[in-house]
Amino acid sequence: MGRLPALFVSHGAPNLVLHDSPARTFLAHYAGRIEKPRAILSVSAHFETGEPTVVSDPHPGMIYDFNGFEAELSQLNYPAPGSTPLAERVAEAIGAAGLPVRTMPLRGFDHGSWVPLMLLYPEADIPVVQVSVQPGASARDHFALGAALAPFREEGVLVLGSGSFTHNLREAFGRRANGHSDDEPPQWVSAFVDWMVTRLDSGALEDLLDYRVHAPFAAENHPTDEHLMPLYVALGAAASPLRAEHLHESHQFGVLHLDAYAFH
Repeated sequence: MGRLPALFVSHGAPNLVLHDSPARTFLAHYAGRIEKPRAILSVSAHFETGEPTVVSDPHPGMIYDFNGFEAELSQLNYPAPGSTPLAERVAEAIGAAGLPVRTMPLRGFDHGSWVPLMLLYPEADIPVVQVSVQPGASARDHFALGAALAPFREEGVLVLGSGSFTHNLREAFGRRANGHSDDEPPQWVSAFVDWMVTRLDSGALEDLLDYRVHAPFAAENHPTDEHLMPLYVALGAAASPLRAEHLHESHQFGVLHLDAYAFH
């Protein structure tokens, strides 16, 4: 089995799984383009801890971590198994990289994990081990976390970062309430997206790691960092020099860009 890419996907709102959209179509068809993983390391923006944490739960349940969406979402189930042995090895690798780490014996799948996985691998027959993001840590810290996960790609393990390319929920909910679901992105979103895409395509890693300093409208597009940090975990798990493949781009409400990348 060849080395799998490290992926970053924008998971969108929980009801992405229910309604046709370009992002849903992309996720539902992408898995056929790569070898089927032996296991998946899911790094979700909705799993936040103070230090890197690996879930060792052999049978994760479901977490419905949202309000205000269709009631049927709380009836969905993604019954993929976990893998305690893989979780223990991942924790050892993170610790060996000099990073703090702990394991969590019980935790279900939040929607940052089950939304993309339900579309990518609906059979739910691949073991999934969850790895957290740290809201108080930097892009460089998350890049280092990804680097610790990189060797698992050689074993047919898919590193999947799940967040959002832009994530200003106040703006998004305001536009949703006013019926502006199909708005074109405003200039402050387009400028940020164009900057990120240009740097990713050119492999400008140092600029990317300091995106808060260099990217235009960084604070407006990411009032908090957690939804972009899975991108940096995927970047850290990539080979050097960086080879980025822009897999998908679409948007919701003008302000939520749902781009996806593969790093080879």
